Amino acid sequence: MDAERPYDLVLFGATGFTGALTAEYLARNAPAGCRWALAGRTRGKLEALRAHLATLEPGCADLPLLIADSTDPGSLREVAAAARVVVSTVGPYLSHGEPLVAACADAGTDYVDLTGEPEFVDRMYLLHHRRAVETGARLVHSCGFDSVPHDLGVLFTLERMRELGALPDGAAVSVRGFVRAGGTFSGGTFASALTVMSRPRAAARAARERRAADPHPAGRRISAKAGPVRRSAEARAWAVPMPTIDPLVVARSAAARPDYGPVFRYGHYAAVRRLPVLLAGGAGLALLALAAQLPPLRRALTGLRKPGAGPGAEQRAASWFTVRFVGETGPGHRVFTEVSGGDPGYTETAKMLAESALSLAYDELPPTAGQVTPAVAMGSALIDRLTAAGLRFTVLDAPPTTAPSRG
Repeated sequence: MDAERPYDLVLFGATGFTGALTAEYLARNAPAGCRWALAGRTRGKLEALRAHLATLEPGCADLPLLIADSTDPGSLREVAAAARVVVSTVGPYLSHGEPLVAACADAGTDYVDLTGEPEFVDRMYLLHHRRAVETGARLVHSCGFDSVPHDLGVLFTLERMRELGALPDGAAVSVRGFVRAGGTFSGGTFASALTVMSRPRAAARAARERRAADPHPAGRRISAKAGPVRRSAEARAWAVPMPTIDPLVVARSAAARPDYGPVFRYGHYAAVRRLPVLLAGGAGLALLALAAQLPPLRRALTGLRKPGAGPGAEQRAASWFTVRFVGETGPGHRVFTEVSGGDPGYTETAKMLAESALSLAYDELPPTAGQVTPAVAMGSALIDRLTAAGLRFTVLDAPPTTAPSRG
């Protein structure tokens, strides 16, 4: 990659809710000498954000501003050509994301985002993976709460199993992840969720096309099926399968990494302690998914949370998440781990996204290209960065009997 490009990192969509939090994180934590810039479509908003960042770190008063719009492919090509790494926080990605991915794939520019939209990721693979392989670009989606704690948590679990002698060479391995979180969501997150729910047929079609173009590796078996709702002794809660992008990301990491073993299974669950909460939550999600199919109701729901709006500092400070993993290769060969932190959707997501970009820009990483997952592109280097930044990757002695730790 051309180290002489003007910028090491460009943050596109910097004035949005998560974009501004990511900019604040970079202002405080980008290494000395990092050449970074803010990009967006409105100069006035970019100037206001830069002035705010200068109150946190005076050196940000001179941050370059790049005017670019997702509807103007030429402006995005200019951004991609000027940067080593581009960070995108502009969602819903199905509506706004593809032109920037295309520009980065063509320019050989590394790209990270925080999408949780499976259809978008599948379509970007079909459209731009091959070109990115040709140019050397690394296209790394889902670098926020979707799906860094889960993807890297599985990698961390397997590494610890190997160290503890619980992962013999050639063994079949099963990992289960149990997610608990407390927090709220922004308008952008809500809009992305409604977009995903409104397109089940299109998403299924994109997934089929992706599977046909990206078959599993020969001689290995990879699966990410959680099974039915059940009471879990390991989680000490109801285990509810989560049909999110996270298990798909984990499965793609497993397919790309032979060190996950010849047979790898992953189950992804929400851990719900009380049955009434489980029933009420399931009913609410079902109604929301139904409403998303009807354009008038979808428009009305979208209006409840405007893009750019999100939880305040006090709400974020009180939010938390834990993801507990059980990795096993057979009776007596089990390891329990946990990834935990504070506000999952925004404060920690901004940290994960920024550190992912900094890892691509500065760390010595395995050679990869094309559309790759966080565990494949950055792997243990990103675990180290996030641990230093305050996320917790820990090995547990046994299934814990206490409530999950809160960030």
